[in-house]
Order: sequence, then C-alpha cells, then structure tokens
Amino acid sequence: MQNEETIQRLYQAFAKLDADAMAACYAPDARFDDEAFSLKGAREVGGMWKMLCEATRAKGADVWKLSWRDVKADASTGSAHWDAHYRFSATGRLVDNSIDSSFTFTPASLIATQRDRFDFWAWSRQALGTPGLLLGWSPVLKNKVRAGAAKNLAAYLARNP
Repeated sequence: MQNEETIQRLYQAFAKLDADAMAACYAPDARFDDEAFSLKGAREVGGMWKMLCEATRAKGADVWKLSWRDVKADASTGSAHWDAHYRFSATGRLVDNSIDSSFTFTPASLIATQRDRFDFWAWSRQALGTPGLLLGWSPVLKNKVRAGAAKNLAAYLARNP
C-alpha cells in the first residue's frame, strides 16, 4: 500500500508541477529511463523533473494537463499509466503523450527505479512536426533527441547546483 501511495504522490506533485515533491519520492541512488533520458542518482532524476516543470511553467502552463490511472504496487514493484498534454518547449508544439511506467521500490517506499515507455514516433510527430514524421521511427532521431536532452539537463544542472 505504501508503494502505491508513493506513485500517487509522484503524479499528484507532477500535476501541480511541484518538482521538489516529485524528487522527494525517489531514493538517493534512483535510476530513471525513458525514450529521452537515462539518469542515475537523485541529482539527475530530480534535476530532470525540475527542468521539465520549470519549462512547462514558463512556456506551457496554459495547456498543461496530467492524468493517471491503473496505479498498482506490491511490496517491491509497481506500475501506472499516465497521459500528459503539454507544449513542447523546444518547438512550441502541442503534445499528447501516453506513458506506461514501471517502478521498483526501496524498503522505505522510495522509488529505486522508474522505466517509462511511450511511442517515440507518435511523440516525435507531435513534438517535432515534419522531422518527427519522417524520421521518428529512426534510431538516428531518437539518439539525437537523447543527446539533446542530456546536454540540456547537464547545462541545467550546471546552472542549478
């Protein structure tokens, strides 16, 4: 039950763009992976959420909407589905992204690992427009997006130690 509550707290905080409350859901040595990021440690994971929440508040709070469902957890693992409607800050394009998350937890009910999965091609068509439509299926574009996300996060963390 406590792990399910952790997942609920994570998404409740995300809906409010409260990155500090989100970061508090993770273990110090947490890992996070999705189509854009591969992160290790609370500094990187929390930094990602802070960067994304700040960008949304700055350029897309007018359209931001998060919903989640199917939250399940046992003593060590969990899962949830969430949908995000937002303005992609790099292009200003509107995105509706549908994500499935899987989690593992520490004995203290903190997130040890989170793996988010979504249809990268569907995301890239919305977020990037024509380049995403033409190349969103390609590892080349995915690698470019991952490299850009890593660069942006490194710059953000350097400015916000």
